[in-house]
Amino acid sequence: MRGHRRTEARARGRARRGERASQSARPRPHGARRVLLTQWLKAAPPSAACDQNCGAADTDTGKALLHPSPHQPAPDMAKTAVAYKEKMKELSLVSLICSCFYPEAKNNLMGEFEDMEVKPINKRASGQAFEVILKSPSPTADVNYSIGSPPKKRDVSLEDIQKKLEAAEDRRRCQEALVMRTLAEKREHERDVLLKAMEENSNFSRMAEEKLLLKMEQIKENREAYLAAMMERLQEKERHAQVVRRNKEMREELTA
Repeated sequence: MRGHRRTEARARGRARRGERASQSARPRPHGARRVLLTQWLKAAPPSAACDQNCGAADTDTGKALLHPSPHQPAPDMAKTAVAYKEKMKELSLVSLICSCFYPEAKNNLMGEFEDMEVKPINKRASGQAFEVILKSPSPTADVNYSIGSPPKKRDVSLEDIQKKLEAAEDRRRCQEALVMRTLAEKREHERDVLLKAMEENSNFSRMAEEKLLLKMEQIKENREAYLAAMMERLQEKERHAQVVRRNKEMREELTA
C-alpha cells in the first residue's frame, strides 16, 4: 500500500515538472514583445533612461545566472540562459530604437558656446579627445579692445625738486647717522674685547708668578732640609769615628 502511494506521488511530481518545463520553453508571442517595447518607449524620455533600464535588466539577469538559487535545478539554469539571450536581443533592439528617436542626446555631448567651440577629435571606448577653439570677437561687441596710450608725464616744479632734494638729504643724514652709530658700537665692542683680553692676560701673569714663587719657596725649603739632613749624618759619622779611635787607643794601651 505504501509503495503504491509513493509511486503515485512520484508520477504526479514528474507530471508537474513536465508542465513547468513546457510552459517555460514555450516561445513568447510577438504581440507581447511589441506591447512591452511600446510601453518602454512611452515611459523612457531620452536614450539615457533606456541605457539605464538596459543596464538594470542586464545586471539582474546576470546576477541570476552568476548566483543561481540553491533550489533551482540544472534544467532551469539552461532555460534561464535561453531567456537571458532573448532578453539581451530585446534590450539591444530597444536601445537602437531609442537612439533613432532621440539622436540629440549624444550630439549634446560636444556643444558650442558663445565664445568658444568644442570639436571632437578622437573617440574611443576608454575616453574621448576634443579640441577647444576660441572665437574671435565680433565687430558688434560692446567692449572696445584698444591699446591705451602711456600716461603723460606731469611737469615737475621747482618746489617738488626742492622737496625731493630735502628728502634725499634727510635720507643721507639718517644713513650717515646709522653708519656712525654702527661704527661706534663696533669700536666699543672692540674696546671691550681688548680690555677683557688684557685683564685675562694680567690675571694669568699674576697667577703664574704666584705659582712660580710658591714653587721656588718650596724648592728652597726642600734644599735646606736636605742640607740639614746631610750635615746631621756627617756629624753622626764624625762622632762614630771618634768613638772608634778612642776605643782603639784604649786597647793598644792595655796590650802594651
